[in-house]
Amino acid sequence: MSSRPPTDRREGSLEAPRRHPIDWQDPAFYDRDALDAELERVFDICHGCRRCFNLCNAFPTLFDLVDESDTMEVDGVAKADYLKVVDDCYLCDMCFMTKCPYVPPHEWNVDFPHLMLRAKAVKYREQRASLRDKLMTSTNLVGGLVSRPVIAPVVNAANQNAGMRKVLESTVGVHSKARLPSYHSVSLRRRQADRVGATSSVDSTVQPRVALFVTCYGNHNDPRIGEDLIAVYEHNDVEVVLASNERCCGMPKMELGDLEAVERLKDVNVPALAELVEQGYDLVGPIPSCVLMFKQELPLLFPADEQVARVAAAFYDPYEYLMKLHREGRLKTEFKNKLGKVAYQVACHQRVQNIGLKTREVLDLVPDTEIVTIERCSGHDGTYAVKKESHETSMKIAKPVVKRVRDAQPDYFTSDCAMAAQHIAHGLGNGADPYNPMTLLRKAYGI
Repeated sequence: MSSRPPTDRREGSLEAPRRHPIDWQDPAFYDRDALDAELERVFDICHGCRRCFNLCNAFPTLFDLVDESDTMEVDGVAKADYLKVVDDCYLCDMCFMTKCPYVPPHEWNVDFPHLMLRAKAVKYREQRASLRDKLMTSTNLVGGLVSRPVIAPVVNAANQNAGMRKVLESTVGVHSKARLPSYHSVSLRRRQADRVGATSSVDSTVQPRVALFVTCYGNHNDPRIGEDLIAVYEHNDVEVVLASNERCCGMPKMELGDLEAVERLKDVNVPALAELVEQGYDLVGPIPSCVLMFKQELPLLFPADEQVARVAAAFYDPYEYLMKLHREGRLKTEFKNKLGKVAYQVACHQRVQNIGLKTREVLDLVPDTEIVTIERCSGHDGTYAVKKESHETSMKIAKPVVKRVRDAQPDYFTSDCAMAAQHIAHGLGNGADPYNPMTLLRKAYGI
């Protein structure tokens, strides 16, 4: 029998969706029986709706479990199999933001991603994590070790060697066909060392000032993104500095369910960023997931932390900030080069910020430029696409995006998420490299 609660209300709501704070420090959060009961309740609602069948693989996994059970209802699914659904959720938030008609303030109070986060946290506390998963989510540690003059070229070469990749798959569980990021021997924070911890006497009401949160990927894997951002911002008379201290934003550890590690990273990052906010700096970051972490996830995990709230209020997506400058009449729109046709995949973690398509709005300012917008998940997630057990599924999720890019026959293709862009390029299989939107903007300015 269905466990869905009765209701006299219409399906859905005219009110905006609401996220509740995550009470992860309450011992009841980790109660296995209470978690299983809530999973069964929400899974039954999802089973009766099925609108999310074409998002990630979590929902097909759930629906297959139900359809193959003896009762063909959720009560026929073994609770041990609930983790199969949890493991296929990579917290993109698209079900909450675009599909589910039962999100708060609806009385059924369905927040599927945050329920999956709770399940991941319980799993982590009960089982910990594999060495592979710990390493893959320790982005500061791995990046710091690998991004050295002697080590980086060796690791990059090994990651391109078919034999070594087979060994990596059999020993560590990293799929031999997954595209892995390259490492640079000179990090962005080293390249821009004169900006680290810098202060300014310039009045922020006269000249815009931002502090760039470099991110692990932007620091060790693709420093060019940060260099292009700095060039574009300075071209528009924005002063750019780097925080004195920076660690991983915490998103990889959150997706693993290691919320204590998220708190430790927060305790390093937030005081340094809050100090810059007090000095009049706005904050930006080049990776949507990292921006989302500071704007939304940390405030929900630490709702009583005043510094977290101040940092969240000052944090901008980089293109959101450029459009803010445009509204103020500060953005320069004298572009030297056209871009032609650009296939643009909108990153899920940028969509979740509810800021609109700011990247497209900025690129639309470039004359003789056509933007083909693709609002569909790439299936990458940072770790999901490279794991042995989920790589092939991630490529399947990416297929509609790859097809749209191929059909567009663009001059350039791009995504706000650099890892998603590389994943799409891998799916295209034509050897083409993606461009970051900031790289395209710098090209358009001719700087």
